[in-house]
Amino acid sequence: MPQRKPLILVTNDDGITAPGIRTLISIMNEIGDVFVVAPDSPQSAMGHAITINNTLYCDPITIDKEAPQKEYSCSGTPVDCVKMATRQILDRKPDLCVSGINHGSNSAINVIYSGTMSAAVEAGIEGIPAIGFSLLDYSMNANFGPSKKFIKNIVKNVLKNGLPKGIVLNVNIPKLEEKNIKGIKICRQANAHWVEEFDKRTNPMGRDYYWLSGKFINEDKGEDTDEWALHNGYISIVPTKFDLTAHHFIQELNNWSLHD
Repeated sequence: MPQRKPLILVTNDDGITAPGIRTLISIMNEIGDVFVVAPDSPQSAMGHAITINNTLYCDPITIDKEAPQKEYSCSGTPVDCVKMATRQILDRKPDLCVSGINHGSNSAINVIYSGTMSAAVEAGIEGIPAIGFSLLDYSMNANFGPSKKFIKNIVKNVLKNGLPKGIVLNVNIPKLEEKNIKGIKICRQANAHWVEEFDKRTNPMGRDYYWLSGKFINEDKGEDTDEWALHNGYISIVPTKFDLTAHHFIQELNNWSLHD
């Protein structure tokens, strides 16, 4: 009896027609049975937002008539897409969820804001092994070709070995030709942050409005971080937890005079 192919859920935050997710879908079709639920419009930097005060729409869509996958376009956030897939549409739990390929970095502190990674985290919460993939190129014309063999290898390894409960993988890929990618580094998240600025302007009606901008500051000099790996020609993989408890600080808090 032939072995059943793994069921792979694909989503993203750049929208269902973005080149990154179309590339990811084609790679996953070489590995398993693919089911796509992705936002109908860009949802970047939505983090773990969910829709609670508006209606959600999730409609079948055909983008590539020659491809075998089933696809749904969702009006909600990346996390909504995963919830809809697992709770409403699919009749069995996916063997894997992959999110991306994001147009732009989700390394270091960016993981907190990332819709790409939040979709992967939501799958992890549901007990589904999950990976978020990002390419360090914000262009809609980004070249995803050099990342293909690495993504395929990472996915096959996760399907073979599984992931511990409560952990998902955050994979970032440098903007390099395949021959210039030195390999893969298993990393920790760099201690880096954004220094935000707001560009204040006034519209023709006299009302003030703001554009968010800022600078990314990496003060982490460690050579075991995702930022170091990416700047030195490596793909970074950070095993990411969604338990945000600072376990090491619990005992100290217990020593405070909180009950006096």
